Amino acid sequence: MTTRPPATDGTPGPDSGPHGGPVAPGEPIRSVRPGGGALLVVGDVVTDVVARHRGPLAAGTDTASVIRTLPGGAGANVACWAAHWGCADVRLLGRVGAESAAWHERELTACGVRPRLVVDPQATTGTVICLVDTGAAAERTFLTDSGASLRLDPGDWSDTLLDGVGRLHLSGYLLFSESGRALVGTASAAARARAVPVSLDPASAGFLTELGADRFLSLVEGVDVLLPSRAEACLLTGLPDGASAAAALSRLVPLVVSKEGADGALVARDGTVLARVPAAPATPLDTTGAGDAFTGAFLAALLTGADAGAAATEGCRAGARAVERVGGRPPARGESAASAAHRAQVH
Repeated sequence: MTTRPPATDGTPGPDSGPHGGPVAPGEPIRSVRPGGGALLVVGDVVTDVVARHRGPLAAGTDTASVIRTLPGGAGANVACWAAHWGCADVRLLGRVGAESAAWHERELTACGVRPRLVVDPQATTGTVICLVDTGAAAERTFLTDSGASLRLDPGDWSDTLLDGVGRLHLSGYLLFSESGRALVGTASAAARARAVPVSLDPASAGFLTELGADRFLSLVEGVDVLLPSRAEACLLTGLPDGASAAAALSRLVPLVVSKEGADGALVARDGTVLARVPAAPATPLDTTGAGDAFTGAFLAALLTGADAGAAATEGCRAGARAVERVGGRPPARGESAASAAHRAQVH
């Protein structure tokens, strides 16, 4: 087993803005005030096979599609969007297969992320087939083979990963394997020992159903910020609407930010919804990674000292940008405006 160590010198790359964040085509540079610390993300790095089709799938025969192979994974996407939104030092711990380790490292680095990728000696990189209906909602369905990503374990962790870190974010996909759950416990305990706040995104309503709400909630005890989707919040509480569910969860977790899709976001604390943040306007092409974009921008804003409502506004802006692109990642550093436009408009 080998690892690729992260860079730690904080030096911006050649295509970065003045504060280290990437320059996005057509968007202003967002600066992060110094002193907020780095963002460390622990989570999944996978290969996305995005198949965009129109209308229902034709069972038993062919359905015309446009298919692209892209880097993905909820944890990796969050890290990339945080860097894109101006966080100068974003680090990622993940596990991949040898067959695509170099490619994923290049793609993460191109987005301004400092990756530490553990190369699994047995499993291949996780693969997700994203079926995206190109109708008005651009809704997606996932077929998931988590592969190496769910084999992260406490042996991949080092407390030195927290050096200079202002926030730790954990992908909820870690909770869907025994080794991942052990790593969540190890990383969370290390963060608490250093007074580093911890956030977590539940990641998947489908996997949550298998794990069980009570077990999930027991595993996230001590988390400071929970970022569920509306469906995940309702599943975790058994309540039928997003506002009630977010309020109920905020009695268990200090801050809950519920991602409501086209309805924006809810911010809840101490059993009360404190803010309802409207969605930013967008014409969706692919909703893959929209929640990850929200989370990345939200965390980047918190590291500037923004309050939760202002950070959620940034999250909604990032989510709107994400759905106008194919795949779950923001533009890479150095990606031209023409290239970004071509990628966004492929049908």
